[in-house]
Amino acid sequence: MHVKSAIVIVFGPVPSRRLGRSLGINNIPPKHCSYSCIYCQIGRTPKCEVERRKFYEVNEIVKEVENVVKSCSKIDYITFVPDGEPTLDINLGLEISEVKKFGMKVAVLTNGSLLHLEEVREDLKKADLVSVKIDSWDERSFKLVNRPHKSLSFKKVLNGIYEFSGEYRGDLITETMLIKGVNDCNFDEISNIIQELSPKKAYIAIPIRPPAENWVKPASEGKVLEAFEVFKDKLGEGRVELLIGYEGADFELGKKSIEDELLSIASVHPMRMDYVEELIRKRGRDPTLVVNNLLSKGRIEIIDYMGNRFLVKKFGYCGSSA
Repeated sequence: MHVKSAIVIVFGPVPSRRLGRSLGINNIPPKHCSYSCIYCQIGRTPKCEVERRKFYEVNEIVKEVENVVKSCSKIDYITFVPDGEPTLDINLGLEISEVKKFGMKVAVLTNGSLLHLEEVREDLKKADLVSVKIDSWDERSFKLVNRPHKSLSFKKVLNGIYEFSGEYRGDLITETMLIKGVNDCNFDEISNIIQELSPKKAYIAIPIRPPAENWVKPASEGKVLEAFEVFKDKLGEGRVELLIGYEGADFELGKKSIEDELLSIASVHPMRMDYVEELIRKRGRDPTLVVNNLLSKGRIEIIDYMGNRFLVKKFGYCGSSA
């Protein structure tokens, strides 16, 4: 069935910390998905589904992409990031092949739920980068956080993701959304799963937009720091990053001031205070004055963890220091 909608199929380019300047393709109308995640910014899924089908004409998508590409000077990725699960689109593989003809890298952001299907794995192998969700560590947490279609089990989904990771030759990344009191624990189990996948990068995120369930709250700064350190120990230095701020604001910051620089770095990595102080001194500023100024404005928090003190960006703050 061909679903017509007033939704914009192609949007952007928009700034993305993961992908640079990303031209988005919304190849699924809202909200057709195999999950109904408690944190989803689009809201609850009215009817979970797992059957692949056609939603838009391939040439309709390709034409819209072509129109934008012709008028844009810089696009780093063409990204399938719809208001639902992109792999439900039975034409996804063909669409990836067609838009790659414009000479740009292609990314797909998926929940990974259909990777147990060989046809889905084959489609995604055509992409240059694939992002999969790893929010849980067992059946109970899977059902609590992701609320999957009744035909999906944690083992089935995870085995599909494992199989894909062993076959895929592009860049695989993971994203883990941490919810207060729900999955802000068991970091060893989650990081063990991610370690087996051997992603290029593992991202730790929190809800920064209104979630599907109003009781959902982001994990605390301390819990996010704990997750970062555990993931880093398993995956190695430089392979773990945070996504804890609105990416557009951080993307545009530049280095206008040491305050902005600290906030920008802390959006990606918690910063040990000895490094913070060294960085501030190199800019000719007094570390105590700079840190106290950010603390007084509620823009950072200092957290003690494993014998060290860390500067962490407060989650409620997303802009520059101006």
